[in-house]
Amino acid sequence: MKIKEVVSALERFAPLPLQDGFDNAGLQIGLTDAETAGALLCLDVTEAVLDEAISLGCNLVISHHPLIFKGYKSITGKDYVERCILKAIKNDIVIYSAHTNLDNATGGVNFKIAHKIGLKNIQFLSEKENSLLKLVTFVPVSHTEKVREAIFMAGCGYIGNYDSCSYNLKGTGTFRALEGSNPFVGKQGELHKEEEIRIETVLPAFKKGAVLRALLGSHPYEEPVFDFYELKNSWSQAGSGVIGELETPETETEFLKRIKKTFEVGCIKHNKMSGRLIHKVALCGGSGAFLLPDAIRKKADVFITGEMKYHDYFGHESDLLIAEIGHYESEQYTKEIFDDILKEMLPDFKFYQSKVNTNPIKYL
Repeated sequence: MKIKEVVSALERFAPLPLQDGFDNAGLQIGLTDAETAGALLCLDVTEAVLDEAISLGCNLVISHHPLIFKGYKSITGKDYVERCILKAIKNDIVIYSAHTNLDNATGGVNFKIAHKIGLKNIQFLSEKENSLLKLVTFVPVSHTEKVREAIFMAGCGYIGNYDSCSYNLKGTGTFRALEGSNPFVGKQGELHKEEEIRIETVLPAFKKGAVLRALLGSHPYEEPVFDFYELKNSWSQAGSGVIGELETPETETEFLKRIKKTFEVGCIKHNKMSGRLIHKVALCGGSGAFLLPDAIRKKADVFITGEMKYHDYFGHESDLLIAEIGHYESEQYTKEIFDDILKEMLPDFKFYQSKVNTNPIKYL
């Protein structure tokens, strides 16, 4: 199996266009045309993780956090990142990272955290905006089903928990085929009228290329008519953070103690307790303080994240409980997501979960 087949499986689950603008997810080091000897799944790439990969005979490391975030003018081994780059290249190890694209995907990092907590009715806390397009095209009645199926297969028509969504309106199209044309229907030089179906459907913007290829490949006309319109709608299939509900409400103390045990947290930081019952839980793994206003707006009883700044805690005692559990602790189960993806899509592929604790923060 080639490494690019493994990468393709990961990107079907968490497409790279879902990553945030600041990010550097994707291929970090190496060539994906190489045959894979196995993969090591990890949260962070460190020298110890690469040593583990070498000892296991793996030539692919799949991480959540990208090793490379900035540009380098030289690679001399002056810090751990440069030493990892040198070690990976020297040992022919490919490094691939799925970061905020995995955070923002349905079933991604925040969904894993929510499942560990036991939340139900899980939804994105902040849905992605300005990420959808509407496709409008006109198809002769005889080929409507073929074209619809092709564009649905390419990624059109997903709305919430529904697929194959479209609106279809019958009408009459007109055209005159000029010299040099080879019309599917009608004759050169004659005005032709054709019963057509106007198809409207939605798609993620990053799938525009694939959808256009599917449309052109299935449409019978030499010159298919189509339009893509940008939509302002939010996209419920991708976003930041999640919010869900506990089946049985818990006191603040009960909830925090359970979270501490579940995520093996050395110390939970939190604001002042107010005696509320915890029922609705909002969360974001890693650095999620930017979602605190969304958690308050959606009337969550608690907001959990990996790390926040000192001043973020002020003034919210009456709004909700804030719980800071540590960046590593909140995202440590990301390896299990990679595990699930590979088991389902590549059942014969050999991989391992790293046993190295890469958390640089220690508790006394």
